[in-house]
Formats: sequence, structure tokens, C-alpha cells
Amino acid sequence: MPLPSGIELIVIAVIIVAILLWGPKKLPELAKSIGLAKKEFEKVQKEGETFTTQAMTPPPSTDDVLIKTAKELGISTEGKTKDQISQEIIEKSKQAKS
Repeated sequence: MPLPSGIELIVIAVIIVAILLWGPKKLPELAKSIGLAKKEFEKVQKEGETFTTQAMTPPPSTDDVLIKTAKELGISTEGKTKDQISQEIIEKSKQAKS
């Protein structure tokens, strides 16, 4: 049977030291804790990627919001300035309150 190489000896030594330090009953708990920490780290990493993607998406411009609101109220926007569209939205909302 061949003798273990350098890396194999290091792994064996780490396992022996872990058993001596924590005991055979604590090792499963330690492994579980490491697994939970890894899972939590990956979860936070995914949330960070999602947040970064959302932060890079530009918010809708005021022109887009104005036109969308006008269309939802049934106001034609073709050939009109932003001020004219705004005035029509205001008038339409006043009529709806009456």
C-alpha cells in the first residue's frame, strides 16, 4: 500500500486535529453550522445581485409617466405639449371629483 502524498497528509492531519479539538459529537454540528453559513452567504449574494440589477435600471421619465397617465384617462397626447397634457389631466381629475 503506497504512502499518502503531501496533500493527503494535510487533510488527514486537519481531520485528526478537528476530532481532537471538538470531539466526534461536535463535528456534525460544526459541519451543519458551516453549511448554514454558506447558504446564508449565497442568499445575501443573490440579493445583492438583484439589488444591483434594479439599481442599474433607470426610473421612468416624467414624460413617460405623464403620457401613460393621460392615456389611462383617455386623453389624446398627439401634437400636444407637456403643459397642455398636464392641464387636461388636471381638468379631467377635477371633473371626476365633481
